[in-house]
Amino acid sequence: MFGSLFEEEGEGYSLAPSGGRVVKGEGEPPPPRGRVNLSGIKNQGGTCYLNSLLQTLLFTPEFREELFSLGPKELGCLEDKDKPEAKVRVIPLELQRLFARLLLVDQQSASTTDLTDSFGWNNSEESRQHDVQELNRILFSALEHSLVDTSGSAFIQRLYHGTTVNSILCKECGNISQRQEDFLDLTVCVRGVCGLEGALWDMFVEEEMFEGSNLYRCGQCDQLVTAAKSAKLRKLPPFLTVSLLRFNFDFARCERYKETGRYTFPLTINLRPFCEQTEDEDSEYSYELFSVIIHKGGCYGGHYHVYIKDMDHLGLWEPPEVRAYTEPEKDDPLSVLSSIIAQEESRSVLLDQLGQRLMDKIGSSWSKKYRKLHGPIGKFLQNHSDVFVLVNNGTWVALKANPPSPVTQPSSPAHPTPGSSSTPDPGSHWFDLNDSTVTSIHERDVEKMYQGKESAYMLFYRKTLLRRPSGALRNPGYQVPPHLLEMAEEENRRLQQRREEFEASNNSVELRLHLAPRYRLENGALKPISIEQKEATNLTFDRCRTVGDLRMIIYQDLWEGDMALTVARSLPAGLHLYNTLTDDEVSLYSAGILSGTDLFVWNGREVRRHSNQHNPPLYILLLDVLEPKRLSVGEEGGSGLTKQSRGFAGRVTLGEVREALGEPQESLLCQEKRGGEGGGASGWRVFPPGDMQRTLKELALKDGDALLVLEPQTQDSTVTVTTPNTASIITVDMCLLSLHWCVYLCPGVACCLRQVDRTGKLLPPGTLSVRDAGVRLMTSLSLCPGTAPKDTQLFLYFSVGTAPSSGLEGEIIVERSRDGWHLRRLDWCEDVGEALMDEEASLSELKMSHGDALVITEGRLPPKGFLKLSVWLYVEPSRLEDMTTGETHTHSMKLSPLAKMCVCLVGGAMVELRTVGQVEISEEATLEELKTQVLTLPELQYVCVPTPAFLRVWQLEGQRLTRILRGQQKLKLSSGVEFCVQQLLREEDLGPKEVLLRVQMGVPGERGYYPPEDLVWDASRDPSPRSLRSALASTYGLSPDSLLLAKHQPHTHTWETFSNWSQQVSKRKKKKKAESLLGAPFHLKDGDIIGVKVTNAPLWFIVLVAFQPALL
Repeated sequence: MFGSLFEEEGEGYSLAPSGGRVVKGEGEPPPPRGRVNLSGIKNQGGTCYLNSLLQTLLFTPEFREELFSLGPKELGCLEDKDKPEAKVRVIPLELQRLFARLLLVDQQSASTTDLTDSFGWNNSEESRQHDVQELNRILFSALEHSLVDTSGSAFIQRLYHGTTVNSILCKECGNISQRQEDFLDLTVCVRGVCGLEGALWDMFVEEEMFEGSNLYRCGQCDQLVTAAKSAKLRKLPPFLTVSLLRFNFDFARCERYKETGRYTFPLTINLRPFCEQTEDEDSEYSYELFSVIIHKGGCYGGHYHVYIKDMDHLGLWEPPEVRAYTEPEKDDPLSVLSSIIAQEESRSVLLDQLGQRLMDKIGSSWSKKYRKLHGPIGKFLQNHSDVFVLVNNGTWVALKANPPSPVTQPSSPAHPTPGSSSTPDPGSHWFDLNDSTVTSIHERDVEKMYQGKESAYMLFYRKTLLRRPSGALRNPGYQVPPHLLEMAEEENRRLQQRREEFEASNNSVELRLHLAPRYRLENGALKPISIEQKEATNLTFDRCRTVGDLRMIIYQDLWEGDMALTVARSLPAGLHLYNTLTDDEVSLYSAGILSGTDLFVWNGREVRRHSNQHNPPLYILLLDVLEPKRLSVGEEGGSGLTKQSRGFAGRVTLGEVREALGEPQESLLCQEKRGGEGGGASGWRVFPPGDMQRTLKELALKDGDALLVLEPQTQDSTVTVTTPNTASIITVDMCLLSLHWCVYLCPGVACCLRQVDRTGKLLPPGTLSVRDAGVRLMTSLSLCPGTAPKDTQLFLYFSVGTAPSSGLEGEIIVERSRDGWHLRRLDWCEDVGEALMDEEASLSELKMSHGDALVITEGRLPPKGFLKLSVWLYVEPSRLEDMTTGETHTHSMKLSPLAKMCVCLVGGAMVELRTVGQVEISEEATLEELKTQVLTLPELQYVCVPTPAFLRVWQLEGQRLTRILRGQQKLKLSSGVEFCVQQLLREEDLGPKEVLLRVQMGVPGERGYYPPEDLVWDASRDPSPRSLRSALASTYGLSPDSLLLAKHQPHTHTWETFSNWSQQVSKRKKKKKAESLLGAPFHLKDGDIIGVKVTNAPLWFIVLVAFQPALL
C-alpha cells in the first residue's frame, strides 16, 4: 500500500525518479489565488486524502518551521539526486518546495506530482484512494527514516509522540504492574459513544475488572487474583492527533458500514482527568482544535477535505454566504427526531407518539429504519442526553434549550446567530480546503460535522500554550529559507510572463483585409482583378481595441479617403459582403470579429466605378445543387445523389440558373423545405413555371439552400429517402413499395420507411402501399432503424416533463392487450427491482436521488394495501418420472408449456418448480386466505385440492425453498416475496415449533435408498437431540441409544455430529444449560439435513428437515 514510500531507506539517501509519467506541455497558465489568498492542492485522481493531510501539516506552523530549518547542507540538493555519490534526502526536500509554493507562489492550486514521485508512486497509485489515518503514520515514519543523522531527526517525535501507561492493580497484595507505550495518534471508538470526551473517559478513567472466571495471575502473589486494569496518559505531545473509528464490520450481515451517528468533539479540551500526573497548571493540559479532516461517502469510497484554523492569519477570511436551510437527511436519526420535536410549539412530544410522527415524516418506522444500527428509540434518546431530555417521568421528550448543533434548526432572521454578522471574527479564521478550492467558513460550521455521511474522521489539537510570534502573523514568508524564497519569486515571475503572453495571444485575432482596388464587379460578384496578385493582406490586431483604432492602423499604410469596413466571406462565386462596421467606439470583440475574419475595405459606394444599388452591398448566394443518379432498389451505388456548390448573384433569375446548369426547359427545380409553408408529406417545393422569371432574392433563397434538379424521365417514379447522414434518391415501383419495406441502404440492419410531415416530424410507420399512403412526387421518407409495429401493437409518442413539441417526443411500441404500466427501480446489480407502489408520492418521498434508474414495466400495480405476489408450483419427483417415461394419469397437472420452470437434484430425486402466475392479496392476509387465493389461478384448475389444508406453502428466496408458512395469524407480507405451493395427500397444520422431516433410509449392502417418508418432529417442549432421537426411534422401531445424529453442512459438504457437542457448564452454578437444536451452535431450521446412524449395523439414514432443493 502507498507504493514505495520507504524506498529511501533501501537506497541509502538517493531516490531516482519513478518514471512513466507523461509531462504535459505548457498551455494555459494556472489561475491566480482567489479572494481568500490561500492556495489549494490539485487532485491527481484519488489523492484527496493526501491533500487534506498536507494542508494540515502546512497549517501546523511548528511542523512547517522545523522542516524549513533543515538546509541544503543536511538534506542535499535535488539537482544532485541522479548522482550516485550524492546524499539527497528527496522526500523532505520535495515537501519543503511544496510548502513554499503553497505559501508564496501566486496560483490557485499547487501540484503534488513531484512529491508523489519521491514516494515512488506510479499513476495507478495516485488514482487509488487510501485511508488518511494510515497515510499519516506512514508519512511520518518515512520522514523519520529520511531525516536520520540530521538536526531534524527527532522533531516528529518531539511534536507528535506521546506516552500512555497501562497498569494492573492486584486487589490482594496491592502490587502494580505497568507497561509504557508510545503513540502517534489516539484511536477512539465511535459506536455506542456520544462524543470524544466520553470515549476518552472509557479509555483512561474506567477500570476493567478481572474477577469471577476471568482472574489475573499476580507475579508477586503467584496466584489467580482479582485485579483492576486501567490506562493513563503519561506524556502529552504538543500536538494531539485523534482518529475516529467511523468504519465497522457488521458480523450479522457480513459487510462493512460507516458509523454516521452523532459524535461530538469540543473546540477546546482539558486532558487533566485522563493523565497520570495532574499537579501542573491547567494550561499544561488544555488543547484547542485547529484541523478536522472530513470524510464524505461510505465505507467503500468517498472524498476527503479538511477544515483548518489559520493560526498565522495567512488567508483573507470573509464571512461565507448564508446557506438556505435544508431538510435533515433521513439517514441521520438525530436530525430527523430533532426536527420533529422542533416543529412543535412546546418543543416536546409524547414519547408514545414520537414513533408515529417519525412514520409520518419519513414513511418508515424506527425499527425498520434505524434499530439495527442505533438500538431502541428510548436508548437512543438517553445516549443523546445533550440534545434530548425526558420529562414528566419519562412520558415526554423535549429538546434542550440550546442544542449543540445548529444543523437541525434554521436560524431566525429576526434573531441572528452570534458570529453571523459581516464583521470578521479575528479568532475564527477557519477555512475549508477542498483540493483546489479554498473557502471561508464559520467556526460553528465545524459542529455540523458531528454526524451524517459527511462527518469528521480525524481531529488535530494543539496545546493552548503554543503562541505564535508577532512576526509570523500575516507573513507567509516567515522562516522560509532564502533559496526557497528565490525559487518562489522566480516562479511568480514566470507565471506572470506566461499570463501576459497567454492574454496577448488569446486576445489577438488574424484579420484578412480585402482592398477594393484589387477587385472588380463581374456578373454581380466581386472577383480578384489578377490571379497572380495577392487577394488579401493579413493583419494581427488586439480584439480588445476599438473599430476606430483598426481604421487608424489601416489609414497609416493601406488606405486613403473615405473608408467602409464590411465583413466579407470568400465563396466560390466570389467575395460575399455582409454587415458593415459603423460604430467606431465598440471593440472588435463586441462587434463579433473573430480570428480569420475577412474584411472588405472600400469607400462604401462603388467598386472600380460600379455603383452599389443593393443593401447589403453585393448579394451573392451559395447554393447546393443536387441532381439524381438513377439507383434501382437493391443496387449498390451510394446515396444516389450528386452534390455540388455553385455561387449565383442574387439578382439573376431562376430560369438563368437552370440555363447556367445546362438543364432543358422541361426540367423541374425543387427547393428543400425546412418546415413552414406547404402541405402534404412532401419535403420539397416545386417551383412553378411563373417563378422562372423571378430573381433568387425575390424567391427568398439563402446561403446553403438546396436546389434539386429533376430530369423529365425521373419525375414519375422518384421518392426521396432521408437517412441520418444523407438524402438518397431511389427509383421504385409505386404499386409495390410499402412504408415498412426495408431498403438495402443499410445491409444487416432492420429498418423501416416513415413519412415526414410539413413540420419535419416523423409519422408513425405503417403497412400501407405507397399510393394508399399518399406518397407523391418528391415525398420525403425517413429511413429509421427498427421494424414497424405488428397488428397487435400500437405506436405511441410520449414526452417527459414538458409539453409535446415536434422533435422532442419519445417513441414506444406497446401491446394493445396490456392494461397498464408502472415504474420499477433498477437495483445495484442492474436488475429490475421493486416497484414504486405509491404513485401519489413525490420523488423525494420515494428517496430518489441523482443518477437513479427507473424502468417502465408493462402491467398494472395492485391497489393500495395489496401486493402482487409470484406463485410457483412444486412438482413431486414421481410426477416428473411420469413425464420422463411418457406415462399419464388422470390427476396429472396440465400446465402451460410457456410456464417458467427450473429443475434441481436433491437426495437423488428430481424436483421441478414451475411458475403458475401471480395473485393479488392484502398486505395483512392470513395463510388460509393466501391458499384460497392461490387455488383460483387458472394454471391450477387441474390440481386436485379438496381443502386449503391439503396445500403446503413454501417461501422462496433466490429460487430456493427456505421455510414453510404456518399458523393462523397475519402473515405481514412485503413486496417482492415469492411463494411455492405443494400438493399434499393429507391435511397438514404445522405448529410454530413443529419441524417437517423427510426420512430416507439407505438399503443395507446396496448403494440405494428406500422411498422417502415424511415425519413431523414436535420441538415445542423439548428441542434437544434426545427428543429427536426418540421421535426417529419411535418411527422406525429402534432403540434411541443406538442412534447417532449428525447435521449436514451444505456449504462445506461436511457432517457435524451431535455427540461431539460439549455443553457449556457454568462454573458458578455447576449446572448444564438447556440443550436445544434450534439454537447455537446448530441452529436447526427448515431445510437442514440430518444424518442418522445405527450403531449396531452399518446403516446410515439421511433426514431432510423441511426439504430445501439447491437450485442449479
